[in-house]
Amino acid sequence: MSQVLPDTLVDVAAEVAVTAAVEAGQAIRSGLLGALTVSTKDASGDVVTELDLRAEQIILRHIRRAFPDHRILAEESGVLDSTDDSWCWVVDPLDGTNNIAIGLPVCTVGIALCHHGTPVLGVVHEPIADRTWTAVRGRGALGPNGPLWHPAHRPAATAPVLAWLQGYPVTRADPTARALRLTLESASRRLIQLWSPLLCWVMLSNGDIDGFVGYRAGLVDLPAGALLAREAGMHITDFDGTVLDERLELPTGEVDFIAGSAEMMSDLTLLVKSAAEVTVTGLPD
Repeated sequence: MSQVLPDTLVDVAAEVAVTAAVEAGQAIRSGLLGALTVSTKDASGDVVTELDLRAEQIILRHIRRAFPDHRILAEESGVLDSTDDSWCWVVDPLDGTNNIAIGLPVCTVGIALCHHGTPVLGVVHEPIADRTWTAVRGRGALGPNGPLWHPAHRPAATAPVLAWLQGYPVTRADPTARALRLTLESASRRLIQLWSPLLCWVMLSNGDIDGFVGYRAGLVDLPAGALLAREAGMHITDFDGTVLDERLELPTGEVDFIAGSAEMMSDLTLLVKSAAEVTVTGLPD
């Protein structure tokens, strides 16, 4: 497979990723009908279930069969090195584990393919509704109802609907996170924190929400979601308003980002910058 021309490789990779994501989604959907075994992964409180592991094995099997030479970064298995590290698959088999652990069926499956660190393919699948979104770098994004491109801006009568993400290492007492949340919530009609970042990226790409802000976000669910949003015409910057570098320093790292339509970016950037002047007091550490 390593000898296939990149365009052809990405075409094949897209078919493999969609097939793998849908099959993993079926396993998750079926598994949610029974009792779940939930284990704590680390001191941050992040959890894992047997559905995460089952879905990941399904996805890894599809990728390894089609692209045995490629590197893989998987949420549960970590880095699986191979002979061609110019290509790296990034797999989040169940984005939303903390939701299903408390009986809330809100989750997604995310698969991305990066070439020299730059995402070239992203697939997001929603198991419960059995819906899939795909994006190929430079070729646009597709949703269940067709192409996604600059969804209509719908100015809210009162305030925008925003999504918020903070990375697992961020503690409850983190002053920056507290200030950002308070500022964004005060300026929005609703601030949602879904515990499934990929679903937030989907909602942004669909035009269902007006903006998405992430603080110290992890990289596993970023490639597929950010590529989907970019190919749908969304803008993504860091907190200073500089276009976010698309090349990711895999396998580990964190990133701060602001994402939204062109019409929303200046307002979102001003909100984030104003949070630096906010101090939240009186809450327990």
